[in-house]
Amino acid sequence: MKWTLPNTLTVLRLLAAPGVAVMFLYFHRPWADWLALSLFIGAAITDYFDGYLARLWKQESRFGAMLDPIADKAMVVIAIMVLTGYSGMNPWLILPATLILFREVFVSGLREYLRGQAGLLKVTKLAKWKTTAQMVAIAVLFLATGLDYLEKGRAPRAGEGDLPTGLSPADIANHVGLLLIWIAAILTAITGWDYFRKALPFLRDSDHD
Repeated sequence: MKWTLPNTLTVLRLLAAPGVAVMFLYFHRPWADWLALSLFIGAAITDYFDGYLARLWKQESRFGAMLDPIADKAMVVIAIMVLTGYSGMNPWLILPATLILFREVFVSGLREYLRGQAGLLKVTKLAKWKTTAQMVAIAVLFLATGLDYLEKGRAPRAGEGDLPTGLSPADIANHVGLLLIWIAAILTAITGWDYFRKALPFLRDSDHD
């Protein structure tokens, strides 16, 4: 394996995944929220540039192809765990989060089981859009948790409650984030079914071995 810049970005994204949770262990809120949000956004940006640079500079590698989806899943899974904990176990977040986590584990299991045929489960364009939707939703939800802590941790400042709808900035961010996470969950379910459909013939063949 060569330590190219694309591979380095992928490794850094993988290391950033647990860093999101660590922010809440070593920093007080809302600093933890802002640092986690910044780290998550920075890591998400590398998800675009590592693949783009690898193709541009012809530095695509098996190591990068293997590690890239692992880093993506680690980011999403750990961030969702943190968000569900700080959401007060909001069912509107737990339901799509459960669907996302189930799909990620299920598809990873399919790839492991198929092994030699795992190439059938290559990342599709829709799956890439799914990952993008997940990361945008998670970033917005981190923003919502930080704003919510600010609003509840002190008296409201002038102008914060003057929105026509009566919703605070935290409420708006939370509603948008929940809408996006549901969209991401639907895309997650669709791509999960697509992978299962592709793997099904090989699963049936295995039954007759």
